[in-house]
Amino acid sequence: MQSVRKVLMVVAVLGAGAGVGSALFALVTPGELQKQEMLKEMPEQDPRRRDEGKRNQQLVMATLQEAAATQENVAWRKNWLVGGGGGGRSA
Repeated sequence: MQSVRKVLMVVAVLGAGAGVGSALFALVTPGELQKQEMLKEMPEQDPRRRDEGKRNQQLVMATLQEAAATQENVAWRKNWLVGGGGGGRSA
């Protein structure tokens, strides 16, 4: 009888904890309108930010293509925007 009482008590405590956790989660989770507002304010939605990201990706790809085509170690360049002859060490 003692073990049954202990099991019931454990189940009740765990159930209460789960209930409190679920209630807190429901209170903290933003609504649909708040989600849409948050998505509008994200930096990726700004056209200037997207253009900057595209330009950065183009520079990285150009550097990788140049590095694949040459024996120069492009990681040692002082100025990555200038192609070739950066004065770095050779691979």
